[in-house]
Amino acid sequence: MPLTHFDAQGDAHMVDVSAKAVTARVAVARGHISMRRETYDIISEGKAKKGDVLGVARLAGIMGAKKTPELIPLCHPLAISKVSVELTLEPDLPGVAIEATVKTTGQTGVEMEALTAVSTAALTVYDMAKAVDKEMRIGGIRVVLKDGGKSGRYTAE
Repeated sequence: MPLTHFDAQGDAHMVDVSAKAVTARVAVARGHISMRRETYDIISEGKAKKGDVLGVARLAGIMGAKKTPELIPLCHPLAISKVSVELTLEPDLPGVAIEATVKTTGQTGVEMEALTAVSTAALTVYDMAKAVDKEMRIGGIRVVLKDGGKSGRYTAE
């Protein structure tokens, strides 16, 4: 299957979605940030010097989804109808699991917005806790669900 963001000459271009049907679309992405146990304890106990790490990261993730077309050059600006970002403390990592759900009704999907939401939330956790742990690791960011449009439903294994 050819890459859609390149024309016949191999030049990057924005995909023309004007002929696509307007449908309800949803995407869910997940990722995580792992950290030292001491960092996890600071966050879980609400003792971070910069404040509520998970609350700020949740808002940052929502803002990231809304700003996706400003960050990804060929991403269409969309009227997003819902963004939710859930951050869950995971003692076994130790760290934080992040899940973002983005919805719209339109002619193209919201996978990039969901991925950007997760990435932005993880980067915010890093920013807020880097003073105590510069070795945190962000990983596992991927689309786990996409629905709507001509290609239909995709669920990650």
